[in-house]
Amino acid sequence: MTQPLTPSEIERYARHLVIPEIGGPGQLKLKAARVVVLGAGGLGAPCLLYLAAAGVGTLVIVDDDHVSLSNLQRQVLHPTQTIGAPKVETAKASLSAINDAIQIETHAKRLSADNADDLIAGADVVVDGSDSFETRATLAEACARLKLPLVSAAVSVWDGSLTVFAPFMERTDGGFYPSYSDLYPIAPEPGSLPTCAQVGVVGALTGMLGTMQAMETIKLVTGAGEPLLGRLLLVDARTMRFETLDV
Repeated sequence: MTQPLTPSEIERYARHLVIPEIGGPGQLKLKAARVVVLGAGGLGAPCLLYLAAAGVGTLVIVDDDHVSLSNLQRQVLHPTQTIGAPKVETAKASLSAINDAIQIETHAKRLSADNADDLIAGADVVVDGSDSFETRATLAEACARLKLPLVSAAVSVWDGSLTVFAPFMERTDGGFYPSYSDLYPIAPEPGSLPTCAQVGVVGALTGMLGTMQAMETIKLVTGAGEPLLGRLLLVDARTMRFETLDV
């Protein structure tokens, strides 16, 4: 059973508590929530920062990478002096400094078909900040199997996309929301998609999409607003154009 908000938490989350759609009940849901974030990089870093600040009770970080100098242009969790350290360790230290009232679990490993179910089990929401199609597809399959909502984003150069997958949830028309494979039915050949290192990415773009992932997660946990279920948000940061497509 979730403990009531402490006086310190009431002050910390005061700007949430006065929002009718969140309020005390919503903040208690955030306090009780368990959110798994795959990747502590360009997308995961800003998402984790805002989830920690929002008071998500347990954050689970999955990442097998180490901090490198080229990460620092966009991966805002990791200070310069942490170059060479495991990302999960530097992420935990940064998040604990922001909010020492939350629990942070770390797994310095790469998600695979063999461990996906174990890594995400018990989550209320899963956030995908990974950087490969294979990993994204594996995570999406595991979330669908365990009936966990998945907040998925992707970025490249100036462009980004964001949606929420929950193919186990029924629409108002009696059908079900789309799955990852509905949106991406054909897997690309391994190595055929350009990497961030090859084509680049504007650092602030990952911040935009990562914080949007945090927003979708907060909405899913609290029940506030309308998550991007069955809708795909496309962002063109070069012209600052946003378009939402029904899927």
